[in-house]
Amino acid sequence: RIDMIKETAVCGNVVMAYKIDQNKCIACGTCDVECPRGAVIISEMGKFSIDEEKCVGCGICASVCPVDAAGK
Repeated sequence: RIDMIKETAVCGNVVMAYKIDQNKCIACGTCDVECPRGAVIISEMGKFSIDEEKCVGCGICASVCPVDAAGK
């Protein structure tokens, strides 16, 4: 949600996109539901990842993930 966005992680002028650790992800979909930018991609095989072009680095995915699979 937009109202929950905290400071965006920026390195120079480049936003540092989040990543999903496939070894930790349980495919619950919470990150997909909560991402305000629609940056979460779900593959045909049910694997979750982050679209680096859409990710603004807000960290909501990481804050809502129950298994800490999303991070920098």
